[in-house]
Amino acid sequence: MTDFTMQVDDDGVAIITWDVPGKSMNVLSREAFSVCEDLLDEALGNDDVKGIIITSGKSTFAGGMDLNVLASIREESGENAAEGLFNFTMNGHRILRKIERAGMEPKTNKGGKPIACALPGTSAGIGTEIALACHRRFMADNPKAKIGLPEILVGLFPGAGGTTRYSRMVGAMAAAPVLLEGKMLDPKKAKGASLVDEVVPADELIARAKEWVLNAAPADIVKPWDAKGYKMPGGAPYHPAGFMTFVGASAMIHGKTKGVYPAAKALLSAIYEGALVDFDTALKIEARYFTQILMHPSSSAMIRSLFINKEALEKGANRPDVPDQTVQKVGILGAGMMGAGIAYVSALAGIEVVLIDAAQESADKGKAYSEGLLDKGMKRGKVSEEKKAKVLGQITATTDYDALKGCDLIVEAVFEDPKVKAEVTAKAEAVMNGDGIFATNTSTLPITMLAKASSRPEQFIGIHFFSPVDKMALVEIIKGKQTGDVAVAKALDFVRQIRKTPIVVNDERFFYANRCILPYVNEGVRMLQEGVEPALIENAAKLVGMPLGPLQLTDETSIDLGAKIARATKAGDPDYDDTTDELIFWMEEEGRLGRKANAGFYEYDEKGKRTGLWDGLRERYDVRDEQPELVDVQHRLLFAQVLEAVRALEAGVLMDIREGDVGAILGWGFAPWSGGPFSWLDILGTPYAADRCDELEAEFGPRFACPPLLREMADKGQSFYGRFGEGVDSKAA
Repeated sequence: MTDFTMQVDDDGVAIITWDVPGKSMNVLSREAFSVCEDLLDEALGNDDVKGIIITSGKSTFAGGMDLNVLASIREESGENAAEGLFNFTMNGHRILRKIERAGMEPKTNKGGKPIACALPGTSAGIGTEIALACHRRFMADNPKAKIGLPEILVGLFPGAGGTTRYSRMVGAMAAAPVLLEGKMLDPKKAKGASLVDEVVPADELIARAKEWVLNAAPADIVKPWDAKGYKMPGGAPYHPAGFMTFVGASAMIHGKTKGVYPAAKALLSAIYEGALVDFDTALKIEARYFTQILMHPSSSAMIRSLFINKEALEKGANRPDVPDQTVQKVGILGAGMMGAGIAYVSALAGIEVVLIDAAQESADKGKAYSEGLLDKGMKRGKVSEEKKAKVLGQITATTDYDALKGCDLIVEAVFEDPKVKAEVTAKAEAVMNGDGIFATNTSTLPITMLAKASSRPEQFIGIHFFSPVDKMALVEIIKGKQTGDVAVAKALDFVRQIRKTPIVVNDERFFYANRCILPYVNEGVRMLQEGVEPALIENAAKLVGMPLGPLQLTDETSIDLGAKIARATKAGDPDYDDTTDELIFWMEEEGRLGRKANAGFYEYDEKGKRTGLWDGLRERYDVRDEQPELVDVQHRLLFAQVLEAVRALEAGVLMDIREGDVGAILGWGFAPWSGGPFSWLDILGTPYAADRCDELEAEFGPRFACPPLLREMADKGQSFYGRFGEGVDSKAA
């Protein structure tokens, strides 16, 4: 069975159906694209065929191009990788142009056959670009469906004509949300944005598309840019209105990307330059910029981490070989914000939930958190009354531990206090399934230590959720020294059920994510204490791609939390000494606890909106007359994180650099353009990275000392993905 099949009905309409065998969603391969073209040629060459409908045999239309194809083309092309990628891209343009022209005479625009696209559900990437090449697009009225061009989110831009077609359809400024922000729109909004032409009942999708095909006039199938007198909506670059549009678009892009995402700049360049020439030349310009981006190390790293590696981890790349551990009933201990969030995502996934707290009022409040989120979804038209009732019906809020009977997984989410955790662990294990798994949600406390309270440590594991649970994609799974394979598999299967991305790490204080993010925060505080301008620290971080500066991040997570972590670390390690604690403790004493208190490193108005950095920082620490170079500040902030990631790899805490990169981007927003800490070191090159460590250590101290593993790799000229591409070898530690 092939990915594309065709049937011609009695009315002379050829229906080309895309249905990739064995896949839940259609993705386009090289071979399939060739099959599609052959069917298209057959239909266009058959005089009995009056028109064509392209549709899907699945409930969705397409998930895009298989990005592994692009990687294989690079490898096959060897030293001529750019040429290979450009030719591949231009061949795609040729096929989609064939759909668009549909057999029309070049000079008269007559003689073509109408081609409609019938979208039963979600469409992204190349699927949407195929649809845009068709003469009319019909989409089923399905509120769960989305359509868009999200390539920018993985370091690319729509390179199969989507950039040129869509910008010429609606104009550069109107195209920005779809092209530059990667927004996926529901059917009605997609119609408003001209991504689709008609939204129809799902059971009428093919019939309505067929009706149009059989009644389309010759003028209905000529695209605006192929007709005489075409003018770009909003104006071309040298038109007065168009000039302002492109100036505004350029400023908007730089404001959003800070200049570190090459795909965004290339996309705008393709639109700008393409608007000055004819359509076919514009496609060639788009292909050249697309090739340039595919060859850029940043884009390659983003594709690898945010698509290939992320998908591999979600499919269980590091799952132990044990039977399926799908969770049927989960007990959650603690109905605070974290426990309530875990309850919500679990119930949303169809899992029976028992939410326990010491007081019934607290348990009910935890369940009400889910109701609040569902109500917001209803207001946006995303959630029905039936769905709300079903999700809430999955959650039992109680104080009774006997309700945990039958639970095959318990997730404890009480205070970060070992004594409290030990108490609830014993109470829960007394009533849960004998073969059930107990997971503790903790961000800093060692799992092996907490497992001492368990009567079955092999069934005890750490699951570190990030807050807010409903929005954060990453879940960090931590193996204690006695944690068994079944517990790991159970945690991974649970994370898969709730549609999060898992990473698995070994036990050590702070695990992986917090181990790396704390040095980032601390480095920002150190620079502040040294007299570096606070605004320079914050803006340097944002200009290198961090979503939040270290001072703002501390405000968001709360300064008193930082103080608690510092005290707990000191208690667990008598040799611990960090000069940054002085500032954190002082801020705590001043009552400046961060955003929640409307006072922290930043000032806030009565609505909680930041109004600027607090002047008290400059008063306590004199700002130096001579400020450091921007790149030096950025390197301090980035190396503080990546060196800790390398040390985690050396120590065996991190077992797979893919998890290190994906976890860094999804967990704390490490410069996504870089592909993650290990990808960034590969972009720099290990020899340069090691030399830079030496420079930073000489100026700022031993925290920047080059880890032995990095030094060894630098001496051998190795890259991290060259050595550890699919896991850690025996020489890592």
